[in-house]
Amino acid sequence: MDDCLFCKIVAGEVPAEVVHSTERTVAFRDINAQAPTHVLVVPRDHYPDAAALAAGDPAATAEVLLTAAAVATAEGHDDYRLVFNTGAGVGQSVFHAHVHVLAGRSMTWPPG
Repeated sequence: MDDCLFCKIVAGEVPAEVVHSTERTVAFRDINAQAPTHVLVVPRDHYPDAAALAAGDPAATAEVLLTAAAVATAEGHDDYRLVFNTGAGVGQSVFHAHVHVLAGRSMTWPPG
């Protein structure tokens, strides 16, 4: 996708603080952090949201989650929250599937 911010980060066209990468994923710090650790994990291939990713590439979906766990561990966290926003109505603002890895502070339930 020519206008997708996360595709541009994956391609190295837009700078980001990459903290982890695999053959299928890239993890980078969120520029609007909501917790001491706030990292986004994206598949290298473009899917507009988590549901499309799960339907289109279940193996990449699993790798996104494995990468999220690796990021949390590398950041020193046993407790962390993973958030997928699917759709503008719940806060998705970049329409490239991604999971937020949040840790390092207490979090309440329900969120938001």
